[in-house]
Amino acid sequence: MHGYEMMQELADRTKGIWRPSPGSLYPALQLLEDQGLVQSETADGRRQFTLTEKGRSELSDQPRKTAPWDTMVRGANQDDFALRVALRQVSIAVSQVAEAGTQDQKVRAEHLVLELRRQIYLLLAETSESPKE
Repeated sequence: MHGYEMMQELADRTKGIWRPSPGSLYPALQLLEDQGLVQSETADGRRQFTLTEKGRSELSDQPRKTAPWDTMVRGANQDDFALRVALRQVSIAVSQVAEAGTQDQKVRAEHLVLELRRQIYLLLAETSESPKE
């Protein structure tokens, strides 16, 4: 895979909890390459990374019962996932309006998104009673 595919794959596997940035992923890949665990080659203008034999050997010598992203997802608040899914669905709808909507629909969608943002900040501004001990 190339780096951006890895970033998307990690975001997908962690259901959006962890979305590494290029500034964190590429130095890690360079370190792995320096250690001989991955190799890179440029194909179609993109630098793609694959495990080396040494990298595969390291993986087989240190088997994990669960993948790190599974542990991350299992320990996460499930309400966070629902909120992220809802946000993703809104983002898809907005993208579709931006691509296929009329000028009027685009303006109305912008107003809806701005109102949604305002309402969400109002939600955060609400005071809630702290639980009594």
